[in-house]
Amino acid sequence: MNLPNALTLVRIFAVPLLVALLMTKDHMLIAAFIFLAASLTDLLDGYLARKRGQITTLGVLLDPMADKLLISAAFISLIPWGIVDSWMVVIIVGREFAVSGLRSIASTQGFAMSASELGKIKMVAQVVAVTLLILGHQEIPQLYRPGQWALYAVVLFAIVSAVDYFRTFWNQIDGRFKAQERQRTIVNQKRARRDVPTP
Repeated sequence: MNLPNALTLVRIFAVPLLVALLMTKDHMLIAAFIFLAASLTDLLDGYLARKRGQITTLGVLLDPMADKLLISAAFISLIPWGIVDSWMVVIIVGREFAVSGLRSIASTQGFAMSASELGKIKMVAQVVAVTLLILGHQEIPQLYRPGQWALYAVVLFAIVSAVDYFRTFWNQIDGRFKAQERQRTIVNQKRARRDVPTP
């Protein structure tokens, strides 16, 4: 256990508290603060892990899971109050599950799929959208409309980045398959030459 992993765990433990505050709808300002603080730990733990050379298997596994838990919990908790449309949340959360599945398959095939630039932009847009929507619902109504615009941007980035991940995954798998086929062809040709009787 090191500081970056501890920050990741703090982000995970903040999820139940965030959901409780959003579902009661009584302390939206506190909920926005907790969400924003938890989101900032995502930047901090990655920075500290790289700077201190403390990148661990536990951190690699926990960090994306913590991000998905935080974002999914926030968006789902906003549905009952009509702050976000359910179809948008289905796209956003569905994209997270799809990309996680692709990464799991990729790891079993021996290659890694790192976060794309589109995925990073989407994460920033998600944090901005959720923060603006929470604050704009009761505390600062002027922020609600910008939050809606940011939400549409999140949906767009979710779709585009999902397509980009699928394209990257397919190219990797297709390249590996073709390489294996070429290797198999070479081996078969060598065997065929050895089996040809000499005159």
